Amino acid sequence: MASLTPQVRWAQRHPELYLRVELSDVQDPDITITDNVLHFKAHGHGAKGDNIYTFQIEFLEPVNPQPVCRVTQRQLSITVKKKESHWWERLTKQEKRPLFLTPDFDRWLDESDAELELKAKEEERINKILVKNRMPKDPFRHLKRGYLFMYNLVQFLGYSWIFVNMTVRLFMLGKDSFSDTFHMSGDMMYFCQMFSLMEIVNALIGLIKTPLALACLQIFGRNLILFVVLGSLEEMQNKAVVFFIFYIWSTTEIIRYPYYLLSSLDIEWKILTWLRYSIWMPLYPLGMLAEAVAVIQAVPVFNSTGKFSFTLNYPLSITVPFSVFLQLSLIFFFLAPFILFRHMYKQRQRRLGPKKRKMH
Repeated sequence: MASLTPQVRWAQRHPELYLRVELSDVQDPDITITDNVLHFKAHGHGAKGDNIYTFQIEFLEPVNPQPVCRVTQRQLSITVKKKESHWWERLTKQEKRPLFLTPDFDRWLDESDAELELKAKEEERINKILVKNRMPKDPFRHLKRGYLFMYNLVQFLGYSWIFVNMTVRLFMLGKDSFSDTFHMSGDMMYFCQMFSLMEIVNALIGLIKTPLALACLQIFGRNLILFVVLGSLEEMQNKAVVFFIFYIWSTTEIIRYPYYLLSSLDIEWKILTWLRYSIWMPLYPLGMLAEAVAVIQAVPVFNSTGKFSFTLNYPLSITVPFSVFLQLSLIFFFLAPFILFRHMYKQRQRRLGPKKRKMH
């Protein structure tokens, strides 16, 4: 049985050749270039129905032996790069054109038109470079980068000190280290959390891309726990929940700050990027749960001491205990995660989402 040959349409540009094989529902295409001859074999639906179709083309001049193939439901396209970028007078080495080979008039250009197209592309590339060079450069760019680098470095060192100190004490003392976590690491945590207020300023003036509302939400929430719930009540400072809050915070930040530190230098470490946008999934819920436990434990202490309570003299003389505000803040601890998690999930999808792959 004689082999079947499909209809093949071709066109060219200075650097490339384009072949369009008129076969639909192509399966198992076998396309190779050996000794400057393209060999094609595939099963598909052509002029002779569903069959195996083959053809060979010996090119006029040397080509790259690695063709790029793209299969669609209606046709199969092949792109072949020329070894030398110039115009060919014909496609095949033999002067007589094979019957199955015809010009692709949808893509056809003569030599002068192709040269004009090349010239237009080169002019477009040059114009893009000129436009880019005309764009005003930020005179404070290096200063901003230097500031962000130092800010993230200081925060990383601070939280690393807390993390290492707590880890060493945990291995040495076990559960006994829980009770004096605040006294051993509280001052450094005070410093880091006070310094983190700069992130609100950074978001406000546009130094970082974090939404201002999100920065305020996270920082004020943490500072409420640290300075009000833990810092103002000695009765809370020896509780085990302090250990879990500090440990979760420091674990999160010794990943987050190095990521931003490298980002300020336009450096990406893929493992660190993955950790930055993955570790939050277990740590953020655990951290917020620990913070909520601390608030619940602090409510009876504020009730018994009357600390931060105040009196409303009008219309009635009523004493409002501070614990009321803490109880209301629990609503915040259960609503805020939805906002934060939604933001982090979108960030993760953007940074770690699946990349589109080109078909070959």
